[in-house]
Amino acid sequence: MKTAAARRLSTLLLGLSLAACGPAETPRIADYHGLGELRIATRHDAISYRLDEDGRVSGFEHDLLRALGDELDVDVTFVPYPDATRALDAVINGQVHMPAASLGVNRRLPLRWSKPLREVEYVVVGRSGGQADASADEQSLAGRTISARRGSLAAEKIMDIRKRRPGVNVHFPIKAGEEQLLADLAAGKLDLVATDRLHYALAVHLHPALEIVYELPEPSAIAWALPAGQHVLAAEVDAFIGRAAADGRLARLADRYFDYVRRLNTADITTFLARIQERLPRYRAFFHEAEAQTGIDWRYVAAVAYQESHWDPQATSFTGVRGMMMLTADTADRLGVNDRLDPRQSILGGARYLAMLKDLLPDEIDEPDRTWLATAAYNLGMGHMNGARAIARRLGKDDRAWWEMKSVLPLLSRPEYAQRLKSGPARGGEAVVMTENVRSYHDILARLEPPYEAGLALPSLRLGKADRAGAQSAGSSRSTPPM
Repeated sequence: MKTAAARRLSTLLLGLSLAACGPAETPRIADYHGLGELRIATRHDAISYRLDEDGRVSGFEHDLLRALGDELDVDVTFVPYPDATRALDAVINGQVHMPAASLGVNRRLPLRWSKPLREVEYVVVGRSGGQADASADEQSLAGRTISARRGSLAAEKIMDIRKRRPGVNVHFPIKAGEEQLLADLAAGKLDLVATDRLHYALAVHLHPALEIVYELPEPSAIAWALPAGQHVLAAEVDAFIGRAAADGRLARLADRYFDYVRRLNTADITTFLARIQERLPRYRAFFHEAEAQTGIDWRYVAAVAYQESHWDPQATSFTGVRGMMMLTADTADRLGVNDRLDPRQSILGGARYLAMLKDLLPDEIDEPDRTWLATAAYNLGMGHMNGARAIARRLGKDDRAWWEMKSVLPLLSRPEYAQRLKSGPARGGEAVVMTENVRSYHDILARLEPPYEAGLALPSLRLGKADRAGAQSAGSSRSTPPM
C-alpha cells in the first residue's frame, strides 16, 4: 500500500505530465495500418476532388488515392477542409496522414513531398480590354491588386514579387478557390488573379474574355505532402506514383479530367457560349426527351449535336449527311427518322444511334471510355472502330481505353494499316478531334446547364418555318458521314 507521501508524489508527477501535453494538444493520428484507413485532407476543387450533381465524388487525385488504398489494402477517407492552408495544417498537426488538394510543392513547409503527380505553371490572369492587358514584366504589375487563393504556391510567388515591388497589392479573398476567383475576375469584381495555367484553361471555357497577362517564374509540380517522419508511408507513396507514371495511369487520369480542355480556342468558346444563349433554348426540350429515351445525359447529346451542326437543323454536308445530328440516309431509315431536317426527329434519332453504338461495344469497356469510343464510332461507324480496336491489340495497346485508342485511330488513314481493314481506310484523326471537342462542349454545358429531372412533363414542342429559318446561319462542321 502506498504511503500518503507516495500518493502525493504520483499525483504531482501525473499533473506535470498532463501539463507538458498542454490542454489544446490533439492526439496524433494512428499509423494507417493500425487505423485500417488512410485519412486524406482535401478541398473541393474542379480538378482533384469534385462532387457532381448526384453526390458522387471523383477527381484526378481522388481516383489516384483510391487506387493507392487498394494497393495498401486499406480504406481511404477524405476529409474536406475549406482551403489548402488548413489541409496542410491538418497534416502538420497530425490529424490526417497526408493532403491531396492540387498542392504545389512548397519546400518552405516542414513537410516531405512525394514524387510529382503533374507539372504546373503559374500565371497572372486579367480581362481582355482591361488595364495593362499584356504585362511583360514585374514592374508593370505595380499599382495593380492581385488576388490569389490563400495557401497556394501562386500566392507565395505574388508575395515574393511584392517584396521586390512594393507597389504590388495582394488580396486573399476568404474561402475562395480558383474557380470563384476567376469568375469574379471575369465579372469585373477583381483586378488580377494569380493561379495555375490549368485552372485558367478551365475558366476560359466559361469566361473567354480572360487572358494571361504575366507568366510567373519557376514552374513547379503538384504533389502530396507527408509529415517529415513518415518514411515508410512516403516510400510506399513514391513507389506507387512511380508505377502509375510508368504504366500510364497518371496520363490516363490526366486525360480523363483535364488534358482535353486545351483543345478549343477562344473563338470556338465564344461562339459556343453565344449559341447556348441564342439556339439551345429552342431545342432543350428535345434533348431532355432524348435523355428520357436513352439515358444519355442530355447535355452530352447536345454537345454531339453542336459538334455536328452547331445546332442547325438544316445543316447539310456535301457527302449527304443532314440535319441537327448529321445522319446518313441509311442510318435515318434504320432509326425510323422520316425527316432528317426535323430537329426533334434528328435529335432523338441521333441519341438512339449513339446509345446503340454504346450497346454494341463489349461489356468490359467501362464508362466514361465507353461513351467516348461510341462517340468516335458515331463519326467512323462501328466497322472502322472494330478494325481500330483490332489494330490496337496487335500493337499491344488497350483497346478498351480511349487514352490508347485516340493514338490508334489516326492510323486508319495510313495504307499499311488500312489495307487490313474490311471497311477500308478512314479518317480516324477526324473522329479523335470530334470526340475531344464533344468532351469540351459537354464540360461547358455540364457547368452551365442543370441536369434533366426524370419524371417532369415534357412540353409538346414543334418548330415552325420561322424557327427553322432562324437557325440556318451556321453550316455543318462535318465533312464525312457518321457511318
